[in-house]
Amino acid sequence: MKLHPFPLKYILSPQVLLKSIRYVSSKPQWNSNPNPNLIISHPTLVLIESCNSMPELKQLQAHMTRTGLIFHLFPISRLLSFCALDPNGNIHYANLLFSQILHPNTYIWNTMIRGYANSPFPEMALFFFNRMISEDVEMDNKSYVFSLKGCGFLSGIERGLLVHCRIWKVGFVDDLIVRNALVHFYSEKRQLCNAKTVFHESTVRDVVSWTSMIDGFLRKSMADEALNFFQKMCSSGFEPNEVTMIAVCSACSLKGDLTLARSVHELVARKGVKCSLNLMNSILDMHVKCGDLDKAEKIFQEMDVKDVFSWTSMINGYAKNGDIELARKCFNEMPQRNAVSWTAMVACYSQNNRPREALEIFSKMEMEGFIATESSLVCVLCACSQLSCLHTGKRIHDYYVKQERVTLSLILANALIDMYAKCGCIDAAADIFNKMPEKDLVSWNSLIAGNASHGHAEEALVLFEQMISIGFKPDSITFVGILSACAHGGLVNQGWNYFRNMKVHGLIPTVEHYACLVDLLSRVGHLEEAHGLIKQMPMQPDAAVWGALLNGCKMHGNLKLGNLAADKLIFLDPKDSGIYTLLASLCAKERKWSDVKMVRSMMKAKGTKKNPGCSFIEVDGKFHEFLVADETHPESKAIYLLLDEIFLLSELELYSSGHEYTCDFSPVKFHE
Repeated sequence: MKLHPFPLKYILSPQVLLKSIRYVSSKPQWNSNPNPNLIISHPTLVLIESCNSMPELKQLQAHMTRTGLIFHLFPISRLLSFCALDPNGNIHYANLLFSQILHPNTYIWNTMIRGYANSPFPEMALFFFNRMISEDVEMDNKSYVFSLKGCGFLSGIERGLLVHCRIWKVGFVDDLIVRNALVHFYSEKRQLCNAKTVFHESTVRDVVSWTSMIDGFLRKSMADEALNFFQKMCSSGFEPNEVTMIAVCSACSLKGDLTLARSVHELVARKGVKCSLNLMNSILDMHVKCGDLDKAEKIFQEMDVKDVFSWTSMINGYAKNGDIELARKCFNEMPQRNAVSWTAMVACYSQNNRPREALEIFSKMEMEGFIATESSLVCVLCACSQLSCLHTGKRIHDYYVKQERVTLSLILANALIDMYAKCGCIDAAADIFNKMPEKDLVSWNSLIAGNASHGHAEEALVLFEQMISIGFKPDSITFVGILSACAHGGLVNQGWNYFRNMKVHGLIPTVEHYACLVDLLSRVGHLEEAHGLIKQMPMQPDAAVWGALLNGCKMHGNLKLGNLAADKLIFLDPKDSGIYTLLASLCAKERKWSDVKMVRSMMKAKGTKKNPGCSFIEVDGKFHEFLVADETHPESKAIYLLLDEIFLLSELELYSSGHEYTCDFSPVKFHE
């Protein structure tokens, strides 16, 4: 072994080392003695076993170099293990140490493979594995286990297949640990056929074998198959462990079956499975996702130890239940937060139609220095869509996606398409769509709906035909977009054809599709036909259906049907001020002033008030809300003065240009 020069400050005596290095009684994560029966008593080696940082390790290495201890294989292997395996280590420094060992043994080779498999450079694990083969180094079962783990972090399964072939060739295929590693690798890569083959070829299985297969089904969202496999495992006489039950809880969460969730919870207690924090978190999350928030709260309160995951599960539960204030209270009380908990709070506001708060909490998340994830960006973009907040949505696109701080996944690309479309930038939405290497049905639906809302009916229909020709099967959301496009484009015949052809694609029209068709017929003035369609609906028409008819009646001045539609709407929602406003506008258009007065009297009698106009503006990540005639903003005086100036300037501009200008209103003056 070559000697590596060290600064003099690292050459310390064992006594100084004992004082300078913090001793930790519990074993660090990296510490797995290759010989469990070996009792380590040498003072320097004892210090290595409790090493916590690279500076400490370099001090120890310097001392070992001075004393000659570093020339022995076991001491250098302990230094190497810390560098390669501990979170505070350095895999590159481990490689440097390895290069100075003349005759590394199998344990040292395996340590390098294991270290690189857990590092950001998993391909290096395969490099050392191949070196072992080319240099004819004797391998043990861990050599293959660690190599397969490295393959799991690489794209594709080709290199894993090569390792599998080597396992067959050298006869390790009957080793249970190696077989379990193969099942885990194929399950992780969602290659269930290969995983099943390896599993069923095994003459000996243990709980790890079964759990790996259950996990494989879950990775493909096959909850029923996972639970069936669990039942087979129990009937075969295998007792589940903590990891097994975590996987089973995940399967129940995926199904959302509360009865099953309760029976699984009882099974954990009956089997005496060790309830670690991870398992308790899984049980808690299972009850949240299965809708039993009361039981989740009880579990949460009874937990002796809670971590970020525990608190975040409760936030998700409150958000799902619509208890926004409780979710925020839980978030505020968290002793520690991470990006996932911040994202949960952003999602809570976004999913409960409070987009302004969603953007505000995301802004605070950024200011706190937390790195945005794909999930948080998707939630924020959804909030931007609700608010039509193009500025924030574009900033997220430019800063996070274009500068490659977050990988543009399919889900994130779909969220961007939806955001741009709803914020009025259909060209930007189409540009993202056209550049996507992979598209799913959501991608097509988002762009079709975007074109429909912008009145680009022909473009929406062309997209639909392209989607069908490629082989995508439309769903009910697709047809809502298509019928909406026909409504905006006044395409009556095409709308009827698409409506009737839904059954060809195995779809039954829902109330949303009827509302779109009523809207189409009402917009073009076919009001009697629209009313006839409503009477033939196989389900009760909702507010959207009657609202579409009322809007059509206002457009085309049909007071009789308008009154009918308004009556139905008032019955469904007597507090909706929009109904009365629309009916009053229809009556005013037909100069039925007594009816207008009657509608206003109805509003007053029912205690219904027209919601004032409202607008938002974002300045430096902070949102300001303005209502009609609002004077509550601290800068109201300056705002109204500026509005007066703008109004006067516009009058002067029109006057100087020679245009005749008349206006029946005056600028709003701010009175002190």
